[in-house]
Amino acid sequence: MKNLLLFLIAIFLIITGCEKSAVEATPGPGELKLYLVDSPGDYDEVNIVVNRVEVHNSDIDTTTGWSIINNTPATYDLLTLRNGASSILGTAKLTPQHYTQLRLMIDSGSNVVVNGIKYNLVIPSGMESGIKLTHAFTIEADKLYELTLDFDANKSVQLIGSNTYKLQPTIRVVSNVVSGTISGKILPTNANALVQTTVGLDTVSTMPDTSGNFKLMALPEGTYTLKIIPSNTAYKDSTISSVAVIKQQDSNIGTITLQAN
Repeated sequence: MKNLLLFLIAIFLIITGCEKSAVEATPGPGELKLYLVDSPGDYDEVNIVVNRVEVHNSDIDTTTGWSIINNTPATYDLLTLRNGASSILGTAKLTPQHYTQLRLMIDSGSNVVVNGIKYNLVIPSGMESGIKLTHAFTIEADKLYELTLDFDANKSVQLIGSNTYKLQPTIRVVSNVVSGTISGKILPTNANALVQTTVGLDTVSTMPDTSGNFKLMALPEGTYTLKIIPSNTAYKDSTISSVAVIKQQDSNIGTITLQAN
């Protein structure tokens, strides 16, 4: 009888130990984190009001399957989000699975400031269901996945009439794990240079800060050609070839001094 009791106790301990191990081994949710950056525009400000950010887990565009990443309305001045500056657009725990789309719900309070005067941005009726961005990615259990959304202010804001501006969003979506940056310094600062390169069919650009420093963000790993175009006609354009970008690293090209015409 004593031996039977000891045997039953041993079996109980084995079973409860296995159950505990199974619970401990259960994978948790993954996490998605979204960053917002910008390419420059010829405006004082471009203020975009984002009411909600969502992701979709199906290739079929249905009303179901959307998960909320951020539903706290916030205003982003796109022109402040360049040369390394960014803003967190949203972060949330998600069920590990494959996702195919993102959606930004933009509010009509969005506006553009031109020569100190604010104009409300016209939001096309077709955008009532949100700005949908196709970008497939997989959330894995207990892992963080980061995406950067590059909102091109210059292409996204269109003058459609006398002092009437329409929002026509142009946004690149890039996975941080496979992308890097290019930085450097352009002198003299009064050259007012535009620094740009291309990613596929997209143009990625920035304006150096008041010290001449610049950083091009969210560039997929590869080799790039930079074009430096001064708006001050006293200086010549310059081209920097074969700039290698390595994922999750910054490629600094040093100081570029533009030649006078």
